[in-house]
This record gives sequence, structure tokens and C-alpha cells, in this order.
Amino acid sequence: MTGIPVPNEAALRDVVASALGLAPADLDPDANLVVLGLSSLEIMRLVGIWRRQGVPVDFDRLVADPTLTGWLAHFAELTPAADRSTEVTR
Repeated sequence: MTGIPVPNEAALRDVVASALGLAPADLDPDANLVVLGLSSLEIMRLVGIWRRQGVPVDFDRLVADPTLTGWLAHFAELTPAADRSTEVTR
């Protein structure tokens, strides 16, 4: 899985905050994004964007733990530590 361009925390926070209409700094990393208003359709849209960028993200994993912390853990599992230099910053 060399070179998978996973989003870093800042990029993930930005895209999720934008989808929710919030400031990135206002997102608690452990807040349930669905409770905050992120719909399953919006999650599917994000999954589609990431997959087009080459990230093999799993929709079911994101829905099972709909927090920034949970999503970052999923992205970390997709990329070996040596490849984290390819993280997407936007």
C-alpha cells in the first residue's frame, strides 16, 4: 500500500467541518459526527472523493465509529508508518 494519500488530521477536520457548516476548531475529535448532523449520504460522498484519490476507505468502518478520532484510526490502518509522508493536507 505504498503511497496511499490519506488525509491528515487538519485536512480531515477541514472537510468534515465544512460539511457540517462549522469552524474546524469547533469540532471535538470524539464528538459523534452523525449526531452533529453529518448524514450517511454526506459520508458516502466523502468516501467517493477519497476513493477517487486512491484511498481505500471503508464506508462501514466510518459509520461504525463516526468521530474524527475513529476516522483517523481507520486511515492510519490503511497506511504503513513509513508511508505517512504521503498524507494529503487538503
